[in-house]
Amino acid sequence: NQEPRDYYVVASTRFTRREVTATGIIRYKNGKGAASSELPPPPVGWAWSLNQFRTFRWNLTSNAARPNPQGSYKYGSINITRTIKLANTAQRVDGKLRYALNGASYVEPTTPLKLAEYYGVADKVFKYDTIPDEPPSDNTRVTLAPIVLNMTHRNFVEIIFENHETAIQSYHLSGYSFFAVGMDIGKWSPEKRMNYNLLDAVSRHTIQVFPNSWSAILLTFDNCGMWNLRSEIWDRHYLGQQLYASVISPNRSLKDEYNLPEGVLTCGIVQGMPRPPPFSS
Repeated sequence: NQEPRDYYVVASTRFTRREVTATGIIRYKNGKGAASSELPPPPVGWAWSLNQFRTFRWNLTSNAARPNPQGSYKYGSINITRTIKLANTAQRVDGKLRYALNGASYVEPTTPLKLAEYYGVADKVFKYDTIPDEPPSDNTRVTLAPIVLNMTHRNFVEIIFENHETAIQSYHLSGYSFFAVGMDIGKWSPEKRMNYNLLDAVSRHTIQVFPNSWSAILLTFDNCGMWNLRSEIWDRHYLGQQLYASVISPNRSLKDEYNLPEGVLTCGIVQGMPRPPPFSS
């Protein structure tokens, strides 16, 4: 609805000490002038971004030729079977910087986690649920260990990310999409569920957590495997701000999970062990 001419597209950095701005130009064939030399100022603070998150909603009036149109999965009416609240911290362990979730910083074992499960020796490689579902009262003590959450197959789980630091956090969950239902300033409490979007939240794989704020997601753990939940800030990921969610089918069925691939390379304590029996069809 504007006069045809050249227009700037402006992108500015957020959450950085120094403001950096990049520009591009949209040029119309029948344009009648150059773009304005005055660039708009970037938004101040991040309240604008928080409010923007609340505007991201699924269009439930849109349909397509498929058996499950948008909105047919009523995630808001499913009972939550487990609530996990994760708080990130940064501490030094033996003089070295480590990033942690609920007081534990992830380290890789010598035997890959899923190989240990396939061969039935998981108890010799790691322990399930070594971190509590709530952040400990003393979050300054950090232990180094493989972190594996034992998820019951097809349970509907609520995960809350609490960020007590002054830098924004970002998390990615492999193998799943989830519903980002809530986000706000301060600490999460059960009363915050009253403000969840339980109707038309967008399904996504990554969620941001603003400084001194929380974010909440809902999902069904119905995809069997060993799935990584990690910080998308790579130095934090590398230094321990990650964990794995193990989802095992009680039926050991090919309907739920593939067999160990043929010719897979083995290492650690499973090297040389007899191949585990295949799943049933």
